[in-house]
Amino acid sequence: MAATGRRHLVKDFNHFITCYLCRGYLIKPTTVTECLHTFCKSCIVQHFEDSNDCPKCGIQVHETNPLEMLRLDNTLEEIIFKLVPGLREKEEQQELEFWRKNQPKENGQENLMCQRLSLPDVGGDDGDRDAGGDDADGGDEDYHRSDPQIAICLDCLRNTGQTGESTVSDLMKRFIRCSSRVTVGTIKKFLSLKLKLPSSYELDVLCNGEIMGRDHTLEFIYMTRWRLHGENTYPMVLEYRPRIDFG
Repeated sequence: MAATGRRHLVKDFNHFITCYLCRGYLIKPTTVTECLHTFCKSCIVQHFEDSNDCPKCGIQVHETNPLEMLRLDNTLEEIIFKLVPGLREKEEQQELEFWRKNQPKENGQENLMCQRLSLPDVGGDDGDRDAGGDDADGGDEDYHRSDPQIAICLDCLRNTGQTGESTVSDLMKRFIRCSSRVTVGTIKKFLSLKLKLPSSYELDVLCNGEIMGRDHTLEFIYMTRWRLHGENTYPMVLEYRPRIDFG
């Protein structure tokens, strides 16, 4: 007669899938590479605003910038969502509500000054598909529209270098609303298309005077650069300029 295995409950795994800081289920589980302890992304980012040490074991993560030692664990996130019924839907709804509350509203219209940037549109022929256009169902082309949204302002930094190259210009529409998961690399492509720059032309994108990495998402920049510096204004301001070659 085959032995019947013990049926495990979700609470049997709580030690592995809960955050040491907030005691809730791990949301966007993020691992500290120095000690391999995992926390909610928002919890550990907030902790590192005041400390460079791991909150669980006390090891110094980095002397100056512990945020560089964080890595998202997407596999663990999927396991947690499978173990805990309804958790994914609850978190997605809370994210959407958060971004809705933080959208600028003028005359009751959120989209008055915003155009929309979604990832599939950036690779289009003219790169000029406006955010204020149709919101009709478009199949796969619209899948990023269900992402949490963030409003940004793209400002041009005037080139004060000594080269004789012409400066990049201002966008006609500086205010953009897009997925919070959009990367700086995509923003650069968007700018190149809008400003009709040659493919060889390199741009830097900055937040608070710091050059942002190509793979940084807007959500990451908002959490670790904009909010971290005590900025309360909205939308988040990013600046762009021609890349300066110090070589």
